[in-house]
Amino acid sequence: MNTIYLTEKDHQRLHALVQAQRLTNGPRAVEALGKELKRAKVVATEEIPVDVVTMNSIVRLKELKSASEMEITIVYPKDADLASKKISVLAPVATAVLGCRVGDEVEWPAPQGGTVTYKVESILYQPEAAGDIYL
Repeated sequence: MNTIYLTEKDHQRLHALVQAQRLTNGPRAVEALGKELKRAKVVATEEIPVDVVTMNSIVRLKELKSASEMEITIVYPKDADLASKKISVLAPVATAVLGCRVGDEVEWPAPQGGTVTYKVESILYQPEAAGDIYL
């Protein structure tokens, strides 16, 4: 498993989200995200590398088997909107790529069974790199 990186602010907000979700939806709803938070290397917001997927990043992913690509924005659950490709951090794909670097490969369960492997092709927008540190 590759090291994943989170900003201090993202880590704090996501930890609070996990705690709240555990109370309302039970621990299984946030089990994967909780594990990712525990293994993440937390860095100051201004020190996050520009090639790391952070909250509100727009990411291009490539499915390795079919070579199909998709762009998604990793958002908090309240901002999720499938029509505009804003995917909740609680969704398996978002949990899997959060904190990864360009070039990393991640796999997660496929809806029809088995697993899907994606490569982080590029980050089209990272709030920290763009100076939008208050998102």
